[in-house]
Formats: sequence, structure tokens, C-alpha cells
Amino acid sequence: MASTGYRVSADIGGTFTDIVFQNSETGEVRALKVLSTPQNPALAVLEGVRKGLGEGEAVDFFVHGTTVGLNSVLTRRGAKVALLTTKNFRDVYTIQGNDRGEIFSIRWRKPEPLVTVEHTYTVDERIAADGTVDTPIDVSQLDELVEAVAEQGYDAIAVCFLFAFRNPEHELAAEAYLRERLPDIDIALSHKVSPEWREFDRISTTAMDAFTAPVVRRYLNTLVEQMSDTLPDGGKVHVMESNGGAMTADAAASKPLQTLLSGPVGGTIGGRALAAQTGRDNLICVDMGGTSFDASLIVDGLPSSSNETSLEGLPVQMSVVDIHVIGAGGGSIAWEEANALRVGPQSAGSVPGPACYGRGGTEPTVSDANLVLKRLDSSNFSGGEMTLDAEAARAAVKALGDRFGLGAEAFAQGIIDIINAKMADAIRTITVQRGIDPRDFALLAYGGAGPSQAAALAEQLDIREVIIPVHPGAFSAYGMLQTDMRHDFKRTYYGDWGAMSPDDLTATFKELEAEGFDHLRHEGMSADDISFERSVDLRYEGQEYVLTIPVDGGQVDPQAVRDRFDAAYQRQYGHSSKVNGAEVANLRVAALGRLKRPGLPSPAERTPSVETSRMVYFDGAEHETAVLQRVAYALGDRIHGPAIIEEETTTTLVPPGWHVEVIEGGHLSMKKSKTE
Repeated sequence: MASTGYRVSADIGGTFTDIVFQNSETGEVRALKVLSTPQNPALAVLEGVRKGLGEGEAVDFFVHGTTVGLNSVLTRRGAKVALLTTKNFRDVYTIQGNDRGEIFSIRWRKPEPLVTVEHTYTVDERIAADGTVDTPIDVSQLDELVEAVAEQGYDAIAVCFLFAFRNPEHELAAEAYLRERLPDIDIALSHKVSPEWREFDRISTTAMDAFTAPVVRRYLNTLVEQMSDTLPDGGKVHVMESNGGAMTADAAASKPLQTLLSGPVGGTIGGRALAAQTGRDNLICVDMGGTSFDASLIVDGLPSSSNETSLEGLPVQMSVVDIHVIGAGGGSIAWEEANALRVGPQSAGSVPGPACYGRGGTEPTVSDANLVLKRLDSSNFSGGEMTLDAEAARAAVKALGDRFGLGAEAFAQGIIDIINAKMADAIRTITVQRGIDPRDFALLAYGGAGPSQAAALAEQLDIREVIIPVHPGAFSAYGMLQTDMRHDFKRTYYGDWGAMSPDDLTATFKELEAEGFDHLRHEGMSADDISFERSVDLRYEGQEYVLTIPVDGGQVDPQAVRDRFDAAYQRQYGHSSKVNGAEVANLRVAALGRLKRPGLPSPAERTPSVETSRMVYFDGAEHETAVLQRVAYALGDRIHGPAIIEEETTTTLVPPGWHVEVIEGGHLSMKKSKTE
């Protein structure tokens, strides 16, 4: 009997691992959650996949997002790295750049580098700015580093020579010499990690790649090995990239840095698909899970993206979907400091978890507060897979509330108000602080805890509409199934844009496209499914930072690109100058491989269910609240608050004065009801 094939995705979070199964033929989707296994994240993935597959069902395609690399940086538990650079430039990474981060703060401190100066080594060599060899490399000087590897116990070496992006000859010579003597050591070369100018930024990017590489590779090797029996013959494990695309595990092992924002980016890509489906082109995407809160934007139907980012204050040169992350989730711990209540960023995670999980946690969390306010059903959490301990939650909240002279319910509301304020501030960071009015957007809320906080967030930001997508608790995993293969290639190409030769520009773009074509073909993509997107970094003469402008395929038209730049500058900053000269900094190509996937399924029909009610706290007062099942409602149906809408992966809270309507795609649109 032929088996039913599924496209499967997994989003590994700090508390839960979300698994989504999509029928390869019909597009039908189902989702489930399992508790994460921090000691070995692959175990939770395997448990979820095996648990979700029925008899006669198999995996056709598998993609997942991981925060293993990101967590190694945040916790400083990555590899022990030695940095190798050009003689007399040993201190570049330690001195860093001239950006203070917080220019008016007297308490600002420089970010702590991943490699300190005592672990930085130099070699006599020099490549000039034009790529010519000024001083040949003396590889015999590398013997000091070879000896230090054994003495210091280094796991990886980051090699970053001056102007190596112009000519990698010396980095390749150093690599060959070191690999012969240190075959088991990871080596990251700056011209491969980031062939782009800005010395400190390139060193920082290369050091971060080396810092995360062994951790990411160990994890990927474990996952691939343990999933070998689950995937079909020749099947591959795919990994989400920070740029919103996907790549094979082999490619991820060679480019570990690309996995840094692998987990959160899935929700933004899901937001792009939802925008196309519903016609809501401007979305604020918010993912509130158990540990973190991620905020991103969909503008005019496309994710807001950047060619650089920073992590722990350290610059990273790579294409990323813009995501702002703070420590705020259902597992965020409430604690006292200086006679004031704080919530997060510490999280109870999955071990021991919130007090209500009954796994040994004793400190009050956001989930405990929601349970005290009766917004969660203790007997029907996570689709009935978990039973919550309401008494333990109340005891934990009351114990801290007593120190502030507040009862359990009042203190629980205080915890919720504080976490909502923190999340609203995170949204303002990516909107108001960039000159964007959040009132022009709809709020797309997902994650295990997002739909229960969404209306309160919208209230604080004067947002008129909240969208709760299908399978909201696993929406990031769902979004991963809506992506394509992608690899980004770049080359520093500096000069006066008006003086650039269209033929030379076109030839350079074609060279980058040839690299991308080879990468995608190596990953098994058909030539017919490969396409390219060109772009160029431009700035006005005398400026420091650039705007990335799309470039059409075929022969490059410099004037058309310049016109786009002026228009983009006008949109971004409110002014532009057609008479000022423009400079080009980098040429970029995104190589895309179209993945075959089924169309989105039609919304499910109503499934009869029993409606109940219970008393729930809203703004300090109890209200009789309908408890409804999402599967009981279909396109056009409307629900008036106060109501709680339950489903397998999350709970949606509809406060008094709000209503919900089922819209196209089976998504929920929540708005404030009009008063007479």
C-alpha cells in the first residue's frame, strides 16, 4: 500500500518544540507541540515527528529552525577560538568601531568580544587595498599558533587578513598550512564568511562564525544521523536561514553563521504568505513563545530585511530578516528588585518550567499568572497533552504577591501588564523609532502565548486589527514550509556609480550568479527552478551607510538604478538629491531555488463541539466568559467577547468589547466592537 507523504517542519524553542505536518498532495496541515529537550534538541524533534506520523504516513521533505547557534552566543558557550590576523592589526577586534551604540549614555560599555586580545595571533603578510601583494605571507610564523592550539585547547581558528576580500591568496595559504598540522580544528576564513569591506565588522563576523561552528555542526550531525531512519532514501535535512530561505544541513554545516536567526524567521515568512492570501500587506508579526518575544515587519507584502545586524552588540555582515528579540514569554519569571516587580528576561524554560507545569518550578511566571486569572484551562492545555497545576500556580503567584501586599489575582494582572508593556516597547523599537506608525499595520499574533496577549498589545499601540493565523502556536514552523532554497553572494565593488561600466557590472553579477547556480545544483535543485535577484548597495558621496537597491536582470541600466536609489532615499529619509554623486559599495545576488509545495488548503468545515463558560478575570473584574473551540467556526462566523477560543496549540483571548471573525484562509480577525 502506498504511503501518504508529508512535508514536515520543526521549530525548536526554549520551552516547546513545534512540529507541523503538511500533506504533500492536498496541502492539509496539522500541528503539535512537545516539550523541548535542552540537553539534546534533536530528541524533541524526533519525538514530535514520530508522534505525529500515523500508520502509512511518511516524510517527503523536512525543514527546521534552530536557535543552537544563537543560544551559544547569548550564553557564551560556543567554541574556544583563536583569531589570526595581519601583523600590527592585532587590536582591531578589541578596539572595535566608533559606534557607541548609546551615544548619550555615560554607563555604556563596549560589547565584550568573543575572542580577547590574548587569544589573537598575527602573521607577517599584507594585501594592499587594490588586491596586490604588498608583503608575502611567512607561513612559518604560524607554528606559534599550531603550538598554542595544543596548549590552550582551541576548538576553532578565525582567519581575517587585511583586504582578504580583494585577494584571498594569503588566507588560503594559511588555511592549507594549518589544516595539514591541525586536521581536527575548525577554520573560518573571512573571505568565505563575509567577502565585504569594513575590517572590524568582517573580523567580528568571522569570529562569530568560528565561535558557533563546532556547536552547530555537532547538533546538525546528531540530527541527521538520528533522522536517517525517518527520512526516505536520499532524503535531506533542511535548515532555515536568517535571510528567510532554506538550505541543506550540509550547507548549514559549512555556513553555520547563517543559522543564527533560523528559528524566529519562520514566522515572518509565514506572515508573507498570509499577507498574499488575505490582502493585508502591512503586518507587525509578533511571536510570543515560552522564552522569547520576536517582532518583525511585513511592509508592502515583503519582509523587512537588512544586509547587516548585530548580536550582543557585535556586528554581523549577513543578509537577515529584521527581527527584534527580547526575553519575554509564557515562561518569563516574575521577580523582585529594589522593591519593584520585574518580569523576565529570565525564563523557566521547559526544565523545570513554570510552577503550573508540575516539573519542579516554584517561581511565578506569565503562564502561572494567566492560569490564576483563569485564562488557561488547566485540564486542556496543549491539546489535552498536559494538565496544569492550578494550585501550584496560585501558590507561586501569591507568595511573591504577599511581599507587595497584593492578592493573587491582582498580582497576576500586574505580571501580565508588565510583560505587555515590555512587548509593546519592543514593537515601538521596530516601528515608532524608525518613523513607522504602527496604526497603519495589522498585528499578526502567534506563538504559544501570543494570541492570549494580542488584544492588550493592540490596545497599547492603537492598532485596529489583530490577526490570529491558522495553527498559531506553531506558526513559525508553518512558515518554514512556505519558503524556498536561498544562498546570498556579495562582492565589494567600490567607486563612483555614474562612472561604472554597465558591461563590467553585468559581468560581475553573472559571476556571482554562476556561484549561486553551482551551489543550488549541488543541493539538488533543478536548473528550471533556479532564479536570481540582484541588488546593489548605494550611498551619496560623503556618506557612511548605504541603501540596498534592486537591479533588473540582463544588462545593467545604471540610470534606472540611480533613479530607484533617489526614490528609495526619499521614502526612507524624506529628502533626496538627484544632483549629488552616488557611490557603490557592494554588489549582491540572492540565488533562489523554488521548492515544490502544494497550494494552501481550503478552510476546514465546522466541527460540532460543546460550548462551555467560566468566570475569567479582565482588568481586575470577573466576567462570565464563553469557552469555545476554534474548529466549531467557519468562514464568516463571528464571536463576541468576552470569549476564550481554544485549539491544540494555543488559546486566543477575546476581551469584553472585542469581537472575532473568521476570514479567508481560516484566519481570525479580531477588532474592537463599535459602540452604539
